[in-house]
Amino acid sequence: MTDKRKVGVLTGGGDCPGLNAVLRAVVRTVQHEAPHIELVGIRNGFWGLIANAIEPLGPDRVSGILPIGGTILGSSNRDDPFDFHGTVHGERLDGDVVDRVLDHAADLDGLVVIGGDGTQDIGHRLSVRARERGGHLGIVGVPKTIDNDLKATDRTFGFDTAVSVCSEAIDRIHTTAASHHRVMFVEVMGRHAGWIALHAGLSAGGDVILIPEIPFSVESVADAVLARKERGKGFSIVVVAEGAVPHGGDPVFKKASDGSQRKSLGGIGRIVAEEVERLTGLEARTTILGHVQRGGTPTAYDRVLATRFGVCAARQVIASNYGVLAALRGKDVVPVPLVEAVGSQRLVDPESELVSVARATGVRFGDEEPVRARLAAARGA
Repeated sequence: MTDKRKVGVLTGGGDCPGLNAVLRAVVRTVQHEAPHIELVGIRNGFWGLIANAIEPLGPDRVSGILPIGGTILGSSNRDDPFDFHGTVHGERLDGDVVDRVLDHAADLDGLVVIGGDGTQDIGHRLSVRARERGGHLGIVGVPKTIDNDLKATDRTFGFDTAVSVCSEAIDRIHTTAASHHRVMFVEVMGRHAGWIALHAGLSAGGDVILIPEIPFSVESVADAVLARKERGKGFSIVVVAEGAVPHGGDPVFKKASDGSQRKSLGGIGRIVAEEVERLTGLEARTTILGHVQRGGTPTAYDRVLATRFGVCAARQVIASNYGVLAALRGKDVVPVPLVEAVGSQRLVDPESELVSVARATGVRFGDEEPVRARLAAARGA
């Protein structure tokens, strides 16, 4: 007798190029290799399980979505069922709503969770709570984040697209900087990990790269700019990860537009630019790339990687091999324990080969000792 099962799929956290490619791969693999399994889509991340917003997810639903950015299921990065605050179908809910989620997921054998470390952590804890209630909710994770900071996998989809977008933007800013003899600061995403800033800065010829893993001094950045001027370079490009921090300082947050106490990183590029302008007397400008890094069609690399992740995840569902994450290890995409994806992040090693390559080509990271005489001369001028 055929094993009839129902499995849900959701996309959580911030949107990311390649999400639709994963959805398409999951649906098509199940369609071809296990058509007895019914797939359903969860709307808007974990909110959909709180609100019981569940819909069929068949081949027709994923037709033509491979090159499309975003996610056809919608997403949310604030609806944690372990600490939810919001109104659902006119009912105000506050606190732990996990029992409600598990009631809505009672007929699901498993759940494919596509998201970053926070999303994977919630999925893992839901599975644990289901067992504590005497039930079952198998989780298969798919790693998604443009920050490329999930420890369990060598690469996350969306990262390549984000780096490509940032590199092209820096290339364009480079010509403006050269024409107007300015110091141009480009702020990119990267809360705790500087992978985007490092790769985009290196690929687009950034002169200074500031990342969270290497605390910087404004004086060192200013000195790097002045040193270039002494060599006849009348402009500089400084690539700044949003989570970069000065020696002994704290990350910079911007106020929430909705008046809430919610914090989000952003603004460090402008602050450093103002200080560098004061220290050097050179005109500085700041560009914050923001959500443009998340949007648009995924690169070919991300489409292929996302498809590989989706096929791997679908095959774990078919085999009822739950509690795993589809991960790139070396050249292969393989299932690894889901717990490896939660609790810690994969950060840039300041002593890594890539940082060494950047330094060898003249890139400064703001941790170098500045030439005090050069700074004093600039201020005197």
